[in-house]
Amino acid sequence: MSIAMRLWTTATRAAWAAVALSLCVAGTSAQAPARRALTVADLNRVRAINDPQRSPDGQWVAYTVSRVDTVKDRSDSDLWMTTWDGATTVRLTYSDENESAPRWSPDGKRLAFLSSRQGAKGSQVWLLERAGGEAEKITDLKGGVSSVAWSPDGTRLALVVNDPDPDSSATPKPKPIVVDRYAFKRDGQGYLDKLHGHVWVFDLATRKAQQITTGDVDDESPAWSPDGTRLAFISAREKDAERTENTDVYVVEAKAGATPARLTTFEGADEGPLSWSPDGKYVAYRQAHEPKHTGYGGGFGTVALVPATGGPATLLTQKLDRLVSGSRWSPAGATIAGIVTDDQRQYLVRVRADGSGWDRIASTMPVVTAFSEGADGGFAVIATSPTQPAELYAVDAQGTRRLTHVNAWIDSIALSTATVVTSRSDDGNEVHGILRRPAGAAPGARLPMIVRPHGGPAGQDALQFDFEKELLAAQGWAVLAPNYRGSNGRGGAYTVAIAGDWCDKEVRDIRGMVDQLIKDGVADESRLGVGGWSYGGILTDCLIAADPRFKAATSGAGVSNVFGMYGHDQYIVQYDLELGQPWKNVDKWMKVSNAFFHADRIKTPTLFLGGSSDWNVPVLGGEQMYQALKSLGIDTELIVYPGEPHGIRRPSFQRDRLERYVAWYRKYLAPPVP
Repeated sequence: MSIAMRLWTTATRAAWAAVALSLCVAGTSAQAPARRALTVADLNRVRAINDPQRSPDGQWVAYTVSRVDTVKDRSDSDLWMTTWDGATTVRLTYSDENESAPRWSPDGKRLAFLSSRQGAKGSQVWLLERAGGEAEKITDLKGGVSSVAWSPDGTRLALVVNDPDPDSSATPKPKPIVVDRYAFKRDGQGYLDKLHGHVWVFDLATRKAQQITTGDVDDESPAWSPDGTRLAFISAREKDAERTENTDVYVVEAKAGATPARLTTFEGADEGPLSWSPDGKYVAYRQAHEPKHTGYGGGFGTVALVPATGGPATLLTQKLDRLVSGSRWSPAGATIAGIVTDDQRQYLVRVRADGSGWDRIASTMPVVTAFSEGADGGFAVIATSPTQPAELYAVDAQGTRRLTHVNAWIDSIALSTATVVTSRSDDGNEVHGILRRPAGAAPGARLPMIVRPHGGPAGQDALQFDFEKELLAAQGWAVLAPNYRGSNGRGGAYTVAIAGDWCDKEVRDIRGMVDQLIKDGVADESRLGVGGWSYGGILTDCLIAADPRFKAATSGAGVSNVFGMYGHDQYIVQYDLELGQPWKNVDKWMKVSNAFFHADRIKTPTLFLGGSSDWNVPVLGGEQMYQALKSLGIDTELIVYPGEPHGIRRPSFQRDRLERYVAWYRKYLAPPVP
């Protein structure tokens, strides 16, 4: 079968330019400066833009922009705002601490945001006048604040406030860690204690805060009713909820001592964001996955409505069979806006509240990651394409127009050509993926190729900018991103096809796509590499145990001896529900640990990496595979990043990881000596 291709080429970009998108597409004019190859140093130039928020009058969009602070070796996020026509952009904050979660007051005159600036105890709420002036810190809550929402009349704020540590002091002494929970670890937090986040209400006139919810649970995503008397929120308050990862929608009067009422009864994950219908009769939310699919929640999600006084829920997008996130009621009240994840794309939809279906909102950008709808029906969105890092766009009846240029530096870079590819596995499954060919690669040239399977597994590689893959392509390698079974975007059945049977169908899918690219003259079979992070690292271990053709591999935050993770990582719920307890299901556990117990089949030089504080996929997984290959005499190295969780956060470590990828692949994928 030949490969189906959809090129994001100069011709495509020219078409976008014709509709005045002003994307970073360079023509081939004689006056245009020569473009250069991407380098690791360019990572410091990437600006991450997030959390768009249209003002009530629709004239401004507030958002955050993150940059790398090379001196302090960390990221710093500031608030910005841009006019709806894109003509004026204003930077609002300049502190060396992160500012996040900008939220407009109902009258549009003020922005509330979160920051730990000026030595604040955890993140606190700050207020900034839209007309200008210094921001004012209005809360001083010991546990810190993690969420903020304005009441409809603008007099109060709903907050999620974290319980303060009663044992904190200027010189804390280490104390024994007492564990009595079923699920007792979480990446980024470590051992879980009895401290939680609860809903509070802060009165702006009196500057006093009242705690609304209590209990040995976490509460999140508070949303005000239109009349300002009640708050909806998400919590796991039912007995043994942690054993099934069951969360529900609750509603409570916005006053101390009120008793929350449970609205949803689905025995799985009900999630936010929450929003009330304008008449206050319904709460919109997202029903995610049932307990047995807890490990694949990224592949499920239907917009749902539940009566605010209780009653049966209505599922609005089940027939779509795609992950829908967002669940935000449109101001007009007839639809609920969300983002659909669909086969390497993400697009906006309006879901009709009467249950009659949904309507896709046209945009020229293939991947939308965040949105905010205005009263005029126009959307401010964060969007990206293979040749354009994320920027802020306006999407309305006039089309799509770009509002920001925070990553304008990309105009000077020669980028790869991204192509959608399709193949069939040996069992007949159709697989879709994205192939990046290096800039300047000769047409029809057979190239060394690196396979980079995504993590999750319930995620997908989409038609968006990817610095890591662009960097690898800049070295002259073709880069393949396969959306194997287990990925989202192809329906629920495709996502859960690997449940309880890891590293089998996915390996078939990836090998089948590699075989097809070799057959079609795209990939050089003598110079194949592979590597990924998280589930991508797990699949890397499985692939090199199954296929000796790979000449180099990098396995980050992976695991092959799954036995060793029971009680050591954060996935106890998934293990018990999907695999069963290891002493009862030894054969199943052995099968998913295949790569470790057949490490003697591996011939591929492999670089293992991980964070020392990763409790998602602990570095133990990499250590065991490193030890196995070292014992077998296979070229290997182990890189451990001190103090880092699952997602490496320190910018210098992020750069180091990329440099090691490039060096490792260069060592083994260089052209053969004549």
